[in-house]
Amino acid sequence: MERKIRVVQYGTGKMSVYTMRYVYEKGAEIVGAIDVNPDVIGKDIGEIMGCEEKGVKVVDISSAEKMLLETKPDVVIVTTMSLIKDVEEALMLCAKLGINAITTCEEAFYPQNSNPKVTNDIDKLAKENNCTITGTGYQDIYWGELISAIGGSTHKITKIKGSSSYNVEDYGIALAKAHGAGLTLEEFDKEVASQDRISDEERQKIIDSGEYQPSYMWNVNGWLCEKLGLTVESQTQECVPQIAKKDMFSKTLNMTIKEGMATGMSAVVTTKTKEGITLETQCIGKVYDETEFDRNEWTIEGEPNTTIVVEKPATVELTCATVVNRIPDLINAKSGYVPTNEMDELKYRVKPLNEYVK
Repeated sequence: MERKIRVVQYGTGKMSVYTMRYVYEKGAEIVGAIDVNPDVIGKDIGEIMGCEEKGVKVVDISSAEKMLLETKPDVVIVTTMSLIKDVEEALMLCAKLGINAITTCEEAFYPQNSNPKVTNDIDKLAKENNCTITGTGYQDIYWGELISAIGGSTHKITKIKGSSSYNVEDYGIALAKAHGAGLTLEEFDKEVASQDRISDEERQKIIDSGEYQPSYMWNVNGWLCEKLGLTVESQTQECVPQIAKKDMFSKTLNMTIKEGMATGMSAVVTTKTKEGITLETQCIGKVYDETEFDRNEWTIEGEPNTTIVVEKPATVELTCATVVNRIPDLINAKSGYVPTNEMDELKYRVKPLNEYVK
């Protein structure tokens, strides 16, 4: 592509500060921005980014379609919610208009195994209008490609174990609430943990209805199994509260989490495969105290055993850089809903993004 890639930012919260800056610094341009927050509507995106004005004003979601038709972007970056049903409207709008879209929505990383109805609806419309929709972020490398690469250096795999922790304060109120932060233990049990005390048949009915709320590793396990060529026989999930040992103030929730309340949760997903390989993965998302930090640890058991640990990753920045570096892959991909395990390996972009578009 000879011209700059044109990007619209959908959602102008914490993540967009990085995605928009990275877009400019990788030789692309922002041509529009969308939000629902009346406090940012009408603002120049430069003010949100903390730099000079860019001549692009944030518009209300009610004007999204009109603005997209006028600006004709190549890509829309959606950085809003964590569940596919909550970004369905945005992704369906892009699919309807034939605009490629990439989202940080965690479920969107591999929604085929948690909400096939919405995924299939988006896939069908995107194919009809010749565009591509995908989900990506921190997990693309640190829970996905990194693990499959280690598998490539392993003679025999019997089990894959993974654990990743992150501070929900870094990602906004929607994610913090999805992790049960600020709930009493009784509320957590009722609103979060109880949904997984069901049979496989009951869970599948909820998945088919589009109402299942997967933890992030639920979708990661599906992504990994497809990437590694594994056949899933069963998959279960258990959500366990992380408990405050003292009173803690959450800026994101704007409340004091009292001692004994939930600061977040650990979600453990166990996947058994036809090939005899078991995946046991957990993500720990909570409001951190002053002693805690992000940590990513994965072990492949077999011949040989290998463990890799990443301490204090800059999870927000890595997520946003992954989104921007994936843009050429998104544009180059086939039409439809295409998870990143079906795209090229993620690469660092030395040249402007448009030079990687075929």
